[in-house]
Amino acid sequence: MALAPKFAGQKLASTAIQPKAVHTIEIYLDYVCPFSAKLFKTVYSSPLRKTLLEKYSDRVVTIFRQQIQPWHPSSTLVHEAGFAVLKVQPDKFYDFSEKLFEQQKDFFDANVVNETRNNTYKRLAKIAGSVGVDEKEVYSLLEISDKPDKDGGLNGGNGVTDYVKLQTKQNRLQGVHVTPTVVFDGVVNNDISSGWTEKQWEEWLEKNVA
Repeated sequence: MALAPKFAGQKLASTAIQPKAVHTIEIYLDYVCPFSAKLFKTVYSSPLRKTLLEKYSDRVVTIFRQQIQPWHPSSTLVHEAGFAVLKVQPDKFYDFSEKLFEQQKDFFDANVVNETRNNTYKRLAKIAGSVGVDEKEVYSLLEISDKPDKDGGLNGGNGVTDYVKLQTKQNRLQGVHVTPTVVFDGVVNNDISSGWTEKQWEEWLEKNVA
């Protein structure tokens, strides 16, 4: 969990240096949530991204936490694709996420209901390929076999199942339910919403990120 700078003394650090902690903004988003897409666009696809990376780079770390929403079955599949990109080429994660959010309607319930799981994965791998990630490698991590594994198992998952388990466990420990949810220094901030403008974000940062 994040450590607020005011509690920096709790951090085990060399006595030769001043204990240091920076603010942490964790943004829990679901790829098939329209409100998540709106918040992502405001934070990551606008000049605000540059502000976070430059003006506040020494004071705050911003983390995109993938939040699977199980009432949309495709949510698991699209987030698996995100994990596959993290595994293959992590520096392309935000490029992939931006492109996926732009095309999120293609993965809404009505647009995947008659499609096989592996065909959905193929479409997701193409999106990864469009931002410079190896499409075949991404698909190889996502593909589900229709044959038993060497031990006869029929429920073995794919190459990113462990990522899904770990992220889900972490998010449950935080108690996150709705998307988007913003956590600041380890505490859920219900004031921040998907409707916030870039200006509102900048005002909040100026006030809270000392």
